[in-house]
Amino acid sequence: MSLNDFLTLLTAATIGLSCAILGCFLVLRKVVMVGDAISHSVLPGIAIAYIVSANFNSSLLLIGAAIFGVITTLIIDFFHKKLKLQEDASIGITFTWLFALGVIIITLFTESNTDLDQDCVLFGELSSSFLDKIIMNDYLIGTRSFWMIFPVFLIIVIFVVRGFKGLLLISFNEEYAKSKGIHVSMWNLIFMSLVSITTVMSFESVGAVLVVGLLVIPPATAYILSNDLKKMIFIACGLTLLACILGFYFSILIDVSMSSMVIVTCGMLFFSVLAYEKLKKMLKSKK
Repeated sequence: MSLNDFLTLLTAATIGLSCAILGCFLVLRKVVMVGDAISHSVLPGIAIAYIVSANFNSSLLLIGAAIFGVITTLIIDFFHKKLKLQEDASIGITFTWLFALGVIIITLFTESNTDLDQDCVLFGELSSSFLDKIIMNDYLIGTRSFWMIFPVFLIIVIFVVRGFKGLLLISFNEEYAKSKGIHVSMWNLIFMSLVSITTVMSFESVGAVLVVGLLVIPPATAYILSNDLKKMIFIACGLTLLACILGFYFSILIDVSMSSMVIVTCGMLFFSVLAYEKLKKMLKSKK
């Protein structure tokens, strides 16, 4: 394995693990499509940041996207909790309106010859992540893509480890969590902010659409295999690593996009596990 291949795989694994951990809580809360909402609704933030910086490689794009990702979660929470709209309706209204607003901003205020369009953040490519190498004192210390997501990964791990009991209570029963003195709104805001930031930081490598697959498929697969949250998180992480490794080699073998192949591999693992569990239940019922 070459150095470029290793850096690509390392970036994919770090993104995948970040999404797998957060995705387990999204699956338990039955709000997995919040990730999809965030992935679309950050487009206005990216468009505005591009207009301000006039540079597609500016870090302002990520900052603008992150801000709108947090705004998205706040709007969804406001519609659902304060205005008593159904959660799926709150998600649908928020992300379609903001995504459409982003398309209009891009159409009206960006030049026609720029490479920024409404699809620019929806699809990424992991195999290009080695192009942004960071070299310090003649030593390669990684890539910009990796060092963008790695601190977020560490924050997620620390947050989940230190706040596991609180997250567990909130995921299963918010009213019970409130009766135990847990500040549910604050926990939800921190958690959804992490989902937003993870989604945004993954744009460059896997794109906004494919990151939703990493947030949903491995945790959903783990949910089939275990109803214990700790085991579910470890299984989801293991499945994600397996999908990244297999997806990497499959993409080289058949010469296709690695990021897409990783998601396809996640889907293959999901259907395999689902078929295995169904077959096991059938055999038990015959006994």
